[in-house]
Parts: sequence; C-alpha cells; structure tokens
Amino acid sequence: MELRTIVKCVGYDRRVQVVSRFRVPVGEGETFRSDLATAREALAACTGYAGGEIGRNVDDPELWVLTTRWENVGSYRRALSSYDVKLRAVAVLSRAIEEPSAYEDAGPGTTLNTGSPRSIG
Repeated sequence: MELRTIVKCVGYDRRVQVVSRFRVPVGEGETFRSDLATAREALAACTGYAGGEIGRNVDDPELWVLTTRWENVGSYRRALSSYDVKLRAVAVLSRAIEEPSAYEDAGPGTTLNTGSPRSIG
C-alpha cells in the first residue's frame, strides 16, 4: 500500500494567485513579452479571471513572471482546459520554470489547506 501526502482543500471557493516564472534569454525578450501578453489575454477571457500582470525582474533581465488572480482554483484549472487557452497560451506557459505556481489566499483569519497522508493502494 502506497501513502502519499494530499492537500485537504477547505476553500475551493477561495481566491487563488498563480505565479509562473520563466527564464528567457535576453535576445528573445521582446518576442517572449508579446507571446506572454497573448497568453494573458487568452486567460483573461476565461470565467473566474480576476486580474493579472506581466513582469520582468529588475536585477536579472532573463527572469520573467506572469501573475494571475482567480475567483477560485476551479476557475483557474478550467481555464487551462479551454480551447482558446490551449491554442494561444499553452506553448508559452509550458516554458515556465517547473515549480508549484498556485497559491491560496492566506490572509489573516483564513483557514489554510493542510497536507495529510492518504492510502492510494
């Protein structure tokens, strides 16, 4: 029997932030910025999108970020499955640095999700 840690999601209706970071050679910066803007526009057209920005690191010009805010984690996940996002955004989003990117609202007084072991065998 295998045990894995799962996250018990207590707030599927809670807002989430998604932070996607990218390492892009300086010479590709302008093309990448345009592609990332297209991806943000595709995401922005999805239900539950609450805002987003594109940024470039002030100390390391090869490090870019796309931050988006969503009404809930379900809206974000459904957006990634939409045809338009697959067509206009997935290619650039797949260049993101591989790391967890979705963050729950953790303001004062919120109940945070917790990890717990679960048998999957």
